[in-house]
Amino acid sequence: MSNHFSANNLKFPGDDRRLDFTDLFVFPSPGDPSKTVLIIDSNPSTPPPAPAAATGPEFYPGAVYRINVDTDGDAHADVAFTFTFSEYENGNQTGTAWYATGPEADQPEPAGQVIAESFPVSFDGTAQPVMIAEPGQIRLFAGRRSDPFFADVEGALHGMKWTGHDDFAGNDVNSIALEVPSDLLGSGRMIGVWASISRRRDGVLEQMDRGANPTINGFLNPENERDLFNSRHPADDVANYLGPWSEVLEEAGYPPDEAKEAAAQVLPDILRYDRTKPVAYPNGRKLIDDVFSYRFAWLTYGKVAPSGLKPHEDLTWQFPYLGPPNS
Repeated sequence: MSNHFSANNLKFPGDDRRLDFTDLFVFPSPGDPSKTVLIIDSNPSTPPPAPAAATGPEFYPGAVYRINVDTDGDAHADVAFTFTFSEYENGNQTGTAWYATGPEADQPEPAGQVIAESFPVSFDGTAQPVMIAEPGQIRLFAGRRSDPFFADVEGALHGMKWTGHDDFAGNDVNSIALEVPSDLLGSGRMIGVWASISRRRDGVLEQMDRGANPTINGFLNPENERDLFNSRHPADDVANYLGPWSEVLEEAGYPPDEAKEAAAQVLPDILRYDRTKPVAYPNGRKLIDDVFSYRFAWLTYGKVAPSGLKPHEDLTWQFPYLGPPNS
């Protein structure tokens, strides 16, 4: 898994797949290097290991989906894109998008400038992206797309004996994709990005899922502590997880100093992207990066070879870059 089934005991957060954040991608626009693509996926159709309540293809109505950008290295958001969605009625749903900077970006509620209102969610792959003029020339898409994550889960569960089967092929996700002028993400060369999904319960907004680096929460945290991780903020990650995650890596074969250094590479759990260097995970993340093989090599001190799987063939060179939905 990447960040699929990220709640305790391999369940969906809140027992609702619509609240399950699965992947984050950050890379330069293929058609315009002055722009950056930001994609977050959720609501996977992949069958979960544990039984889950049935839900539809829609985004969770009223939940707050956020793309957070840290521009100064303090693990707090300096820029944020926030999205909420209407009720799902007669196969239709609409969304609202905000762009915030400064203190407004670091609060959990939607804030800042409304950049798109009542835009349509695409469920059949035919809806066109929304074009936004202010605060810059932005393309926005929200809807059902083919899940780009590829992984040999069966092989991972059986001693890293790869089977050659991609357990995520043919599955779908809800995707929010942005293509934005890079200067809207800060002026420095380095940014850090993470995603979060929150919902309201009894009038209180509670964070249900969050993440950035793929295949982290479900591989390094004990099963009964994943909900706690999801509820926390990256600014607290080093204090909370550097020690425990270093111990996990020591048990996997790392010398103590190298274990601590390796754990620090993913703490805080923010996807770092140096825009002056070529993009390839862990510097940003492309849709074709084999992060599953990367993570198992990282987890085992280089003992596990790549799985041999290839990226999905339905990826496109056109925005929003993920393939059309499979069903």
